[in-house]
Amino acid sequence: MKRWQVHVQFADPNWDAQGVAVHRTLHGIGLENVERVAASRIFILEGDLSDDQIRRLSRELLCDPVSERFTVSRTSPCPAPENAASVEVHPRPGVMDPVADSVRLAAGDLGLSVERVRTARRYEILGLSDLGQLERAAARVLANDCIEHAYLCGFGEADSAPLGFAEPRMPDPAIRHVAVRELNDSALETLSRQGHLFLSLEEMRTIQNRYRDLGREPTDLELETFAQTWSEHCVHKTLKSAVLYRGAPMPGAEPDNRAQTATVEIRYKNLLRDTIVKATRTLDRDWCLSVFEDNAGIIEFDEEFGVAFKVETHNHPSAIEPFGGAATGVGGCIRDVMGCGLGARPIANTNVFCLAPPDWPWERLPDGVLHPRAVLEGVVSGVRDYGNRMGIPTVNGALHFDPRYLGNPLVYVGCVGIIPRDRIAKSAAPGDRIVLAGGRTGRDGIHGATFSSAELTDGHADEFAHAVQIGNPITQKKLLDCILQARDHADGCLYSSITDCGAGGLSSAVGEMGAEIGARVDLDGVPLKHAGLRYDEIWISEAQERMVLAVPPERVDTLVALFAAEDVEATVIGEFTDDKKLTVRFQGERVGELDMDFLHKGRPEQTLTAEWHPPKTVA
Repeated sequence: MKRWQVHVQFADPNWDAQGVAVHRTLHGIGLENVERVAASRIFILEGDLSDDQIRRLSRELLCDPVSERFTVSRTSPCPAPENAASVEVHPRPGVMDPVADSVRLAAGDLGLSVERVRTARRYEILGLSDLGQLERAAARVLANDCIEHAYLCGFGEADSAPLGFAEPRMPDPAIRHVAVRELNDSALETLSRQGHLFLSLEEMRTIQNRYRDLGREPTDLELETFAQTWSEHCVHKTLKSAVLYRGAPMPGAEPDNRAQTATVEIRYKNLLRDTIVKATRTLDRDWCLSVFEDNAGIIEFDEEFGVAFKVETHNHPSAIEPFGGAATGVGGCIRDVMGCGLGARPIANTNVFCLAPPDWPWERLPDGVLHPRAVLEGVVSGVRDYGNRMGIPTVNGALHFDPRYLGNPLVYVGCVGIIPRDRIAKSAAPGDRIVLAGGRTGRDGIHGATFSSAELTDGHADEFAHAVQIGNPITQKKLLDCILQARDHADGCLYSSITDCGAGGLSSAVGEMGAEIGARVDLDGVPLKHAGLRYDEIWISEAQERMVLAVPPERVDTLVALFAAEDVEATVIGEFTDDKKLTVRFQGERVGELDMDFLHKGRPEQTLTAEWHPPKTVA
């Protein structure tokens, strides 16, 4: 098997828009002595290719023959020109590389055998004065250490980038149990935090008591399933909490003639249900076709179609990796629309970004916090690029700047879709096969749901690098086309229910679809991006562009063939049952068994207190 490195550069430096943009940004962080930046691309390929074939691949696929030129070698690129330093930026092992996937597939279309591909960016910088400035440029502008590694060359530093491919370490297949039954409160809290569960002490006690009753310890997969299902992101437990309010009548509350010093006490058993949901149910508008019960809300458009709308925040991932966080945020909203009813067609995206001022002084930037300008550029381009590559326009947006968003930006994204009114109802039935379709499962996005419940600190970029999700909109576009074809098939819809595989991964997607009936999953059937994932990682991974479908057994072959025709993987990984159990198996062993009722209804309710007094006014 041969390995090649293809280095693609602009034929004329004046055409290098990325280099110009980086040059400007480096000046913005105080490196005003930088004279020029040349940006280029690197492709590392492994396959059974001849010299002529690799040059054909480079010429026809990797390089624009009008504006670019390429060089092919079996080693790293040549050193930077005299008086210049260079930085190569490579994805870390296990991080999703969408461009590499596209190159591999396109090479196959050209009839060329390429087994593996990875990509990198290269920057040659003229004018830096020392190694410290080179390190500053790499860390603050050129690379995000959370998902990338920067290799430096210059000023005595010669950190050569590897030409090969990282081989994953095979995990221990043994089933792991977690001892919780005899832990005291302090140990339960430590387990919750160090295990990245982010469950409250009361929630940990509830799980502990459950397993005391069962007479056994939970497996790590079972504990992770509780953490995902009971996470803030998945269940919105703060909004659903009981609330005791004491204080002055809130503006607009009855009666409106109370004295300013008067106090009231209001009890909400469930804040969301007793306010927003109650108002919606009380009004009972017939144009509300589906509310509070699906991946997206649906209202009437006309007699034939409904409009689906989904919005959500993606704050913590965007604080760590702005482009990927915002891109996968809007990508998740698009999938929620795709998984609404029996599938809606996304037609438009929207966003609201609340950030610290982009001119924030660099010297006042806290440790572990990205500069607001980098966050702004990343989130704007993330939403734009994901939608554009799927053919979905971003039709509006808003920006708000406030210093209080410095440590944790508010990244609010949404998607609008349209759905036939006779495709809104859905439900999985016992005997339906569980089909996983779309992208492959990887280590990216692990603990993304529980991570949303954590408080950000300066160490989260390192601690939660695995929680950052890297999207591939091309895969999702193909998946969308297949879903709509299957929904509108001549023989009727080929599936009975569908949902996106987002926060919590398979644990939440399968767990929610089978909440009222039961499900059995065999993790051996899950297609993987790379070998080496443990069974619990496969179960909770939030790798993007995946959907779970409930498919009647007599329709499985038709659906799988339809997806295969569009080069989209669709794999049977289990079936829905009638035992109200969530059973997960791996390599012939049962690695988890949970009662559906306890999983979805056993979470202890928390009670929050609120108090408000209006400010005193002076006449």
